[in-house]
Amino acid sequence: MAKINRIRPLFQLDGKIALITGASKGIGEAIARGLAEFGAKVVISSRKQDAVDTVAEALRADGLEATGIEANMGSIEDIHALVDKTVEAYGGLDIIINNAAANPVFGPIHDTDERAFDKIIEVNLKGPFELCKKAYPILKRRGGGSIINISSIGGLTPEPGIGIYSVSKAAINNLTQAMAQDWGADNIRVNAICPGLIKTKFSEALWSDDKILNRFLRHIPLGRAGTTDDVAGLAVFLASDAAAYCSGGIYRVDGGYAAN
Repeated sequence: MAKINRIRPLFQLDGKIALITGASKGIGEAIARGLAEFGAKVVISSRKQDAVDTVAEALRADGLEATGIEANMGSIEDIHALVDKTVEAYGGLDIIINNAAANPVFGPIHDTDERAFDKIIEVNLKGPFELCKKAYPILKRRGGGSIINISSIGGLTPEPGIGIYSVSKAAINNLTQAMAQDWGADNIRVNAICPGLIKTKFSEALWSDDKILNRFLRHIPLGRAGTTDDVAGLAVFLASDAAAYCSGGIYRVDGGYAAN
């Protein structure tokens, strides 16, 4: 008798079109590769065309389908053009990963000047909002889709040294749930992933300092910093039909850090 696979096909993303911001390295690059490996056509986006081209070329070299489109998430014009160019390239849009983020300061909140504050909010909150709003009618016409906002455990409890960044991530968590409420009737699922200490260039100030790293590790039950693939696996699940009844969720990838 032939073996019947009911669950495995739910994870496949064949025919789906995914847009990933901040995808030239780190978590965004890992998610882009993960989605592509499960069959999605992926658009790699970041601020510099040569950087996104490098990632897209690497994916294509492995037999995956990818293209790079430059966009600055602090520019509404770039954001709108990014959505338009994605549709031009692949004919639609089904999955959005809002991963691009900015944090130009590390230290107490009183060291965050107005310019840095505005940049953090502009890129981390306003950018994802504008991107999703622009893409909403496209997802609706296609019968639904999946939006995944990459947040942070700092959005659950403020982290020392990244206070305003934490504030922006608390806001993106709330925005995630607001969009899930408003767009659920259109079969658009919206979830957020809150990574803990993940070894990336973006978080280097946290894990490259032994004193700070050891402070984190004392409170991480799994006893290690995370990898980008630890985040990508959850993103693939949330993007797929295996998560068809998951919306408005705020998911931690932190090795148990927030459980303490």
